[in-house]
Amino acid sequence: MSWGTELWDQFDNLDKHTQWGIDFLEKYAKFVKERIEIEQNYAKQLRNLVKKYCPKRSPKDEEPRFTSCIAFFNILNELNDYAGQREVVAEEMGHRVYGELMRYSHDLKTERKMHLQEGRKAQQYLDMCWKQMDNSKKKFERECREAEKAQQSYERLDNDTNATKADVEKAKQQLNLRTHMADENKNEYAAQLQNFNGEQHKHYYIVIPQIYKQLQEMDERRTIKLSECYKGFADSERKVIPIISKCLEGMILAAKSVDEHRDSQLVIDCFKSGFEPPGDFPFEDYSQNIYRTISDGTISTPKQEGMRIDTKTTVGKSKGKLWLFGKKPKGPALEDFSHLPPEQRRKKLQQRIDELNRELQKETDQKDALIKMKDVYEKNPQMGDPSSLQPKLTETMSNMDRLRMEIHKNEAWLSEVEGKVAARSDRRHSSDINHLVTQGRESPEGSYTDDANQEVRGPPQQHVQPNEFDDEFEDDDPLPAIGHCKAIYPFDGHNEGTLAMKEGEILYIIEEDKGDGWTRARRHNGEEGYVPTSYIDVTLEKNSKGS
Repeated sequence: MSWGTELWDQFDNLDKHTQWGIDFLEKYAKFVKERIEIEQNYAKQLRNLVKKYCPKRSPKDEEPRFTSCIAFFNILNELNDYAGQREVVAEEMGHRVYGELMRYSHDLKTERKMHLQEGRKAQQYLDMCWKQMDNSKKKFERECREAEKAQQSYERLDNDTNATKADVEKAKQQLNLRTHMADENKNEYAAQLQNFNGEQHKHYYIVIPQIYKQLQEMDERRTIKLSECYKGFADSERKVIPIISKCLEGMILAAKSVDEHRDSQLVIDCFKSGFEPPGDFPFEDYSQNIYRTISDGTISTPKQEGMRIDTKTTVGKSKGKLWLFGKKPKGPALEDFSHLPPEQRRKKLQQRIDELNRELQKETDQKDALIKMKDVYEKNPQMGDPSSLQPKLTETMSNMDRLRMEIHKNEAWLSEVEGKVAARSDRRHSSDINHLVTQGRESPEGSYTDDANQEVRGPPQQHVQPNEFDDEFEDDDPLPAIGHCKAIYPFDGHNEGTLAMKEGEILYIIEEDKGDGWTRARRHNGEEGYVPTSYIDVTLEKNSKGS
């Protein structure tokens, strides 16, 4: 099966077919290019989608702790890797398929043009040989007709009795000339015919088959190249299938890692306040005076009037205190996190202590390194001046002292919180709620508790007895001092019922700490309030008197 023998007379059709082959090759290259653009756009859209749903948080924000959130972010990471594999597919197709096709198409056009030019030249040469042969044939034909006419003219004059001898001799010479020329043209025509036949045989059996064979090989190579590109097109994606499968497996593992029980526990750990639920509201009997008036037939005495419950105190103070966490803090957060519920305060303090310990460890390591370097400089002065390290060493030691003080202060706050939480837990299981309590108590931070003897976040406030009026508190004599204290740390005392103090200030103690972490104190000017027990150094004196 050869184009040279089977299609020896189909030069124009082969020209069209080879051009169609190149057009088809470029059409497939265009298809690959569009597929590459689809892959690139798909990968870009996937990356934008991942970027859109990834958490936008500052470095200080905590990582998501819920398993459902962690699983989703893991899926986003896997999807981002999947988008990367789509980019790999596009890159592989562009390099292995599209780029190769465009280079091959350029080479193919050049080769086709060369083969067709050779075919046209061979055809032009054969046409030239045919024209030469045809011209010699026509010339031979024309000379033969002229010789035939000269023969007829000579015979006519030779048979004519009236013709002169000179005319007959002239006609004879003309006949011989034409006959000689006809013989020469005959020989030339025979030679041209033989030459044309040889060239024609060579053209159709040697030159054209060779050219057509080259065109056939070129077209077959084009077909093979298309086959290779088809395979490379599929291999570009098949290569990344294992990685894509791992991405999908990672998504499935992320889905399996979701733990609803753990997430529920995290919600508890995140939002647990540590407060006790509020107690029952007591029944306040406003009809006692009415029944007493009816039965006694007399107007209530001041003593009886004093026995009734002060609604202003019991109802008014408890109004609006049903929210478990009390009033929301205004302004910046407090240093000791006392604006937070106990459980959240404990977590924040523990977190801060851990961070301070890490910073202290870094400073300790830096101090050790500086000491070692200083020793090296002392032993080898040429390496450096030991005194140049002293400022940095002093600064490091100062930082360590500061961090230790911060750790000690936060540990004191943490111990205070943990002690109150433990005491509250014991009371919850061992104590019964006193249903005769007229109102809940409010801490300085505004937090609510139903325990009459213990505060959650602040100092206890005085209870209003049912048989006393508000103005009676102002007339009472001040409590005697049972000792004095010195402020170790400054305390702002922004909340109601607290007493602000400066570091080193001396105060009188008028009521000891009842186990809630607060001590009642008085200044020299008579101002009273509660201060944190962990902030002061207490000295009790039996014979101390208030100012």
